[in-house]
Amino acid sequence: MVYPVKGGFPMDKLIWLILMVLFLIVEASSVSVVSLWFAVGALAALVAALCGGEIWLQIVLFFAVSILLLCSLRPLVKKYLTPRLTRTNVDGVIGSTGLVTEEIDNVLAHGQVKLGAMEWSARSTSDEPIAVGTRIQVDRVEGVKVFVSPVKVDEPV
Repeated sequence: MVYPVKGGFPMDKLIWLILMVLFLIVEASSVSVVSLWFAVGALAALVAALCGGEIWLQIVLFFAVSILLLCSLRPLVKKYLTPRLTRTNVDGVIGSTGLVTEEIDNVLAHGQVKLGAMEWSARSTSDEPIAVGTRIQVDRVEGVKVFVSPVKVDEPV
């Protein structure tokens, strides 16, 4: 135990408690998920101090628990806290196939395709007209128009 003066109040418990609270405050004010592990390490050292453990044991426990948790659990927690990029509906349309429902003619600026349950305004990627009933594949999306090309008969759909 650490005493400020001979026969005084053991300060090690108070120091670990203050450190734990400080690490929790730092963690709450950041999004890095680093200080949390040191707060748990301080808690382990506090428990050792409450059980009468020597100061060297408390320090070893603090660093061992903190580093072990930092190295083992932080990657897992970070994986779940990192936002996943979700593709939008528009991104999901690229590469999909569908049918021409209104002839596609870039010169006349008209054409419609059906992709799943949705109707889209369409233009030909190659500027060639595409007839009604032709199976197409979406090459790109610009605004509310899809640019498509016919799927060859021998290509799988």
